Amino acid sequence: MQQDVLPRSTAPEATATRRTRISEGVRDSFSAGLGIFPLGIALGLLIIQAGLPWWLAPALSLAAFAGSLELLLVGMMATVTPLAAVALTVLVVNFRHVFYAFSFPLHLVRHPVAKAYAVYGMIDEAYAVSTALPESERSAPRLLAMQIACEAYWVGGGLVGVALGSALPTPVKGLEFALCALFTVLTLDAFRSRAELPSLLLAGASVTVALVLTPGTAMFTALLLFAGLLLARHFTTHTADRNVADA
Repeated sequence: MQQDVLPRSTAPEATATRRTRISEGVRDSFSAGLGIFPLGIALGLLIIQAGLPWWLAPALSLAAFAGSLELLLVGMMATVTPLAAVALTVLVVNFRHVFYAFSFPLHLVRHPVAKAYAVYGMIDEAYAVSTALPESERSAPRLLAMQIACEAYWVGGGLVGVALGSALPTPVKGLEFALCALFTVLTLDAFRSRAELPSLLLAGASVTVALVLTPGTAMFTALLLFAGLLLARHFTTHTADRNVADA
């Protein structure tokens, strides 16, 4: 009898645990949502002000789900930029996501469909939020809930921006600063963690060198240089830890 009772009691507990982790993931998204939602509004406004159809806001948000890229694509669509230039821009701007996969906790997500969405939803804000969590508190439901919430903020903000852009009599200027402000906030959050301070210093050094040596392709150069420095730091730290363990 006791063996029959245990499986029945385990299922509700597992469901309650999953719901708790989903709630935690949604709460984790609040800080990022404070930047994502207004940025989505800026995207919707830019689309309307550029004379593009309103449905482009949700279409871009669902097809690409990359805030910085989408804002750039709006201007490129409005000016009918050649496809080759668009492709190069996409590569340069989103190339950083390749390096996110090195430390993003994708290994927690087992289901193939869920893992595919986790890769699709691996935006800057989701990466920043996930890396700030202790490893013991990370889980697949929490990660996915946070990513889904972030996309909801983005798509919802874009629709609100479209509505505002259609209602406002005159264009709103200065919206392009919204993206810069968001990355500034994420950087300041990372500064609060002393463990991430070396990485921030390496990032600053990479950007400085790239701006001096290759100002025309500074972002691409900075990303490659930063990745190399992170790998060097990883191997150096790993070697030092191994020497301490052997001693």
